[in-house]
Formats: sequence, C-alpha cells, structure tokens
Amino acid sequence: MRDIFESLVEVTRGHIIEATHFGSVVVCNNHGEILFNLGDPELITYMRSTAKPLQVLALIEDPASQAFQFSDEEIAIMCASHSGADRHVAVLEVLQKKLGISQNDLQCGMHLPFDRITSNQIIRGEAQNSSLRHNCSGKHSGMLALAGILEASKENYLDPKSPTQQLILQTCGEMFDYPATQFEMGVDGCSAPVFAVPMRNAARAYALLCQPDPLYEQRASACQRITHAMMIHPFLVAGAERFDTALMEALPGKVIAKTGAEGYFGVGVMPNAIYPHSPAMGIMVKISDGDPKDRARSIVLVNLLRHLGLITQENNTLLTDYDNRSITNWRNIAVGEIRPSAQLRQALNSWKIGEST
Repeated sequence: MRDIFESLVEVTRGHIIEATHFGSVVVCNNHGEILFNLGDPELITYMRSTAKPLQVLALIEDPASQAFQFSDEEIAIMCASHSGADRHVAVLEVLQKKLGISQNDLQCGMHLPFDRITSNQIIRGEAQNSSLRHNCSGKHSGMLALAGILEASKENYLDPKSPTQQLILQTCGEMFDYPATQFEMGVDGCSAPVFAVPMRNAARAYALLCQPDPLYEQRASACQRITHAMMIHPFLVAGAERFDTALMEALPGKVIAKTGAEGYFGVGVMPNAIYPHSPAMGIMVKISDGDPKDRARSIVLVNLLRHLGLITQENNTLLTDYDNRSITNWRNIAVGEIRPSAQLRQALNSWKIGEST
C-alpha cells in the first residue's frame, strides 16, 4: 500500500533531526502523466487558494468578459492571495469601478493585511482597513463579475448551487480531468466554496494552464492570459516577503506560483523553461502538518526546481530566505539547519529529467 505522506523536510539541532515535515509532492505534464512523486499522488485534499488561477478561468474565457477589457494587473489580482498593500487596493478599486461593484458587495469578510507595514499602520490608526485588503478580495471581485455576466444573483454568488459557482466548478473539473460531481466540497476561510481533488489532477491542471495546446482556442487563450498576467505582475499575486512573488521574480517568464492554506502550494513550469521544447509541468506540494511557519513548502520547491535546472547560482540569491538555511538562536548563533529530507534528496537524485515515474 502506497504511503500517503513521506518525509520531505528535516529540521536539525546539533547532529539530531529535531523535527520532520511530512507531505506529498507530485509533478505532472499536461496530460496527467506523473513525472515525479514522493508520497501519494492520488491524495484527495483541498487546494485552497492554489485553485484561484483555475477559478478565474470561467470568467476570462467568457466572450462577454471582453467588454470589461481586463488589464493584466486586474487578472493577476483576481488570481491572488494578495498582502493587502496600497498597491493591491489601488488595482482593486479600478477593477471594482469597472465592474460597477463596491467593497460592500464582497462577502469575504475582513482581516488585517498580510503586509507588515500596512498592518502596523492600521494598528496605529494611520491607515484604514477594509474588505479590499482581504487576501481573497480579487477572487471575490472576479466571481461577482461572472455573476453579472450570467445575470445571476450577486447576493448569493458564493452559494455552491448558484450559476456562478456551478460554472466555476464545471470549468475546473474539465481542467482537472476530474468531474466536479466528484469534488469533496467545503467552505474556505473567505466563505467561498472550496474543493478537494487528487493532487495528480491538480498538477495536471497547472501544467495545462501553462501549456494549453490540447484545449480549444477560447480556453487556451484564456489560460495564456492568466499565466502571462501572473508572471508579469508577481507582486500583485502575493506581495513583499512572500514566496509566490519571490519565486516568480527569480524565474521571470518561467513559472507561475500560488500558495494555498494548510500546507498546499502549486507551481506551473512553462514549456521551454528547462530546455528547448521541454514540456510544461504542474507541481503540487502538500505538507501534512499545514506548514504553520511557512518553512517546509519552499524548501521542497526550491530543491525540486534546482534539480530541474531552473534555480542556479545566479538567481538563487533572490531565494535565500526560502532555501536550505541555518537556524539561529536569539543571539544569532547557528544551532541547526532546515533542509530537504534524506528521502527527498534520494528521490530527486533518482529522477532523470525527461523520464516519467
């Protein structure tokens, strides 16, 4: 019987492994063929916000959306789990004016921004908080835009049975090659429907986003618009001190990256990014403990992308905060390190690029 989770990341103190992060990682091409995995590639788990670039697809591919003339910035923010900085809010204000909606229409709620500077300003009373600073406000704005196109109710746009959500689920299911009727459904932190699908299918969908050749023209064009927007506006997808943004900035035009809650993370590798005519790849990582300190997923992905030849000495300097690194105490004395596990290192060393498992 296949193990669901394997050791992926080790945390040492002295010569002892003090903590281990277990999880699953799978890499697929756009046909769903597994190129690499450690842990169960068929694990059914919630994608959380990693699904956002797929959830916006139903809107972008609808011919009626052309009337909005969405900018690349606006598409990026609709894919985002943004940090709520002023730049994010400025893009959202323009988008909402274009859509004829306001922050009062959003049903995502409100939280302090992820951006440290902005959050501190709000706490000190130097800036205002609003639902526009919620990390999911772009996704919700996109869902309201789709509701308007469908002439569906904007009051119940989050109802899983609404025309808006049904179309989103159907479109995602087609990208996953996994029927929406089989999705395990839940409610996300922002109150939107959230679905669980096998990691293999999720990886396939990201690869298909990056290389949509098998799709019909209208959908393929929408996929290209989404990946292009994310890659040229990485700050809008996340923000300062965020791994999604740092990875896309370090590998411009080569990857899309999107985090999800509770230890999920997705990366799409563009075709030709590794070598001439190399295929697109979708990479999904799930850390079983939820990765509460946001330290395990990046270790897995940086080492995997380094094995693919995408991370080199030249661009690695942009990712030092997310790579294998020393652990220091309050006096800045090195006491251990965080690194890929022996199992992950061995599995990567055994993976010959261009071969499937």
